Amino acid sequence: MPNQSYYKKDSIKVNKSSKDWSNLKKNLKKVFINTNKNYKRNNRIKLMEPTYGVEEIIAANEVLISTNVTMGAQVAKFEKNYANKYNFKHAVSCNSGSSANLLALSVLTDRNLNILKPGDEVIVSSYSWSTTIWPILQRGLIPVFVDIDKETLNINPSKIIKAITKKTKAIMIVHTYGNPCQMDEINKIVSKKKLILIEDCCEAIGAIYKNKSVGSFGILSTFSFYFSHHITTLEGGICITKSSKIRDFIKIQRSHGWIRDIKNFNKFKNYFRDFDKNFIFVSEGYNLRLNELQAAIGVEQLKKINNFVKKRRYIANKLINFFNKKNYYIRIQKETPQSKNSYFGIAIIVTKNRYFNRDELVKFLNLNKIETRPIICGNFSKQPGMAKFKYRVSGDMKNSTFIEKNSFAIGCHQNLDIDEINYIEEVFEKFFIDKKL
Repeated sequence: MPNQSYYKKDSIKVNKSSKDWSNLKKNLKKVFINTNKNYKRNNRIKLMEPTYGVEEIIAANEVLISTNVTMGAQVAKFEKNYANKYNFKHAVSCNSGSSANLLALSVLTDRNLNILKPGDEVIVSSYSWSTTIWPILQRGLIPVFVDIDKETLNINPSKIIKAITKKTKAIMIVHTYGNPCQMDEINKIVSKKKLILIEDCCEAIGAIYKNKSVGSFGILSTFSFYFSHHITTLEGGICITKSSKIRDFIKIQRSHGWIRDIKNFNKFKNYFRDFDKNFIFVSEGYNLRLNELQAAIGVEQLKKINNFVKKRRYIANKLINFFNKKNYYIRIQKETPQSKNSYFGIAIIVTKNRYFNRDELVKFLNLNKIETRPIICGNFSKQPGMAKFKYRVSGDMKNSTFIEKNSFAIGCHQNLDIDEINYIEEVFEKFFIDKKL
């Protein structure tokens, strides 16, 4: 990468055929296996468990030994592999999914591109994580909250239509808990009203809508590789776009606002006579780069993602079959038609009944060592931090209010085995028996 080669140095070559390297790999593998063997879960069904294994540990050690640890060849490889895997045109990595959202909104409001301007309205789901909303506000844009569909838990397209005004310039959707939004309906609105579409896919790696990966539909989309997500680079994220111009400005803003990460310097050649071309700053910027260690882990993780998603879908379908027998009392997030949910977790909704409420069920699960958590963080327009900013709520929040008060999530990850799935069913069954249902 240009920013690294400018100060070119000789990095250490790892001799992969050497006896020392072979012994190190064997020892690392042995330590990892023995550690896992002695690792005790205390019979707790966790919301998540680490996705990385010995392959990632070996890849990370190889990078450390090479001393070539800042953004370079491994980052470029990871970005290329990620784009190829899901048929994306351009992929630019960064240090978190939160930073990916920040970069997306920052680039769209960059004066060099002039796509969005301060004061423009961006329609968002009321059920959004903080780092979907804060970048909108940080860039001087105005979030407009609309209600969700109570079955899919995603933004309701009919509510989007009612929220549009002359100030509306963009929609930022969230594929909640890995469940794709109704992209046909949303695309019709975007096309008819000439709006910008941004996809927050941070919970939805591997999710598919009509044979296309989520993230394929908007002008910009974002994914997260946080430790608890489908795959991890420990911390990490990525921006996806079809536009080479937007890609270049993501790279520029990712690294201080300078141009030396991009391939085509010539578009800025007017500045060459006055500045060293490796030190030309054309935009505001940050330091949000992924490092080589993280990228090497990501390269190995990508080899496993298909199996991870397959396992999550197996677990979800097994539990859904069980919960469907109890659908008078509880139900599961409904998978969007013609899509494949990658199940960030199992989102459970307690229906109105006279026998128990959400809090009673959650308390019982936690006492029986099944971890739970709220779905995202509830209706974000009600969060106390929003009182400090300008925003708009369009229509009622009837579904958001109901889901906030009556829902929770349990884990759905690659390490759950059949005994643990059966245990989850047994605990729920015991709860219903105790309630004489």
